[in-house]
Amino acid sequence: MTEISTSILNMVKGKETETIFALEQAKTDYFHIDVMDGKFVKKDTYNYMIKTASYIKRISSMPIDVHLMVEDVKKGIEDFLSIDPNIITFHLEACKDEEEVFKFINLIKQNNSRVGIAIKPETNIEEIYKYLPYIHMCLVMTVEPGKGGQTLISEMINKISTLKEYVEKNNLDIDIEVDGGINLKTCEKVKMAGANILVSGTAILMASNYKNIIDELKK
Repeated sequence: MTEISTSILNMVKGKETETIFALEQAKTDYFHIDVMDGKFVKKDTYNYMIKTASYIKRISSMPIDVHLMVEDVKKGIEDFLSIDPNIITFHLEACKDEEEVFKFINLIKQNNSRVGIAIKPETNIEEIYKYLPYIHMCLVMTVEPGKGGQTLISEMINKISTLKEYVEKNNLDIDIEVDGGINLKTCEKVKMAGANILVSGTAILMASNYKNIIDELKK
């Protein structure tokens, strides 16, 4: 079953409450929280996302999907654990070595959150394999992280397929999430390749009817 994680990065200021309730009624599966520090990526959304995620937690029962695009992963984990997220995903590229990756995995698990690891487009998919038995989700970035509204990099479809084949061959129970350029034109390709959680922001938030597009993305 395909699930939808709606990125709230580009919500219209002043219409947050209206948008959150509308997305909840449209049956999004998660609210996707794009956390950027201005260092790992150019944009800085850190404080805004803490504030917004905390507000969502107060008014909605929908699960929160935190995507940390930050250099200081430990601080990011600790700051966002306070909102009781369903899952926290950090970037493999932000970790200095294997030991640090496992330290972050354990920190998240010990605080009763699911764990995801994200990889940028230029990162080889094989680099994530050793961690898959210990995490709940792998997030494949299909655009360069840090900016909404980009076009999906078509070469990433093969990366998703390769990951799916490895997961099935090794009988792993793990979600494959994709983030970047997901819309009604691209969703079928990533689903066919093996993704089961789609992150979409611009395509959903620009639609006149959230439920219609979320239903279409899930088909």
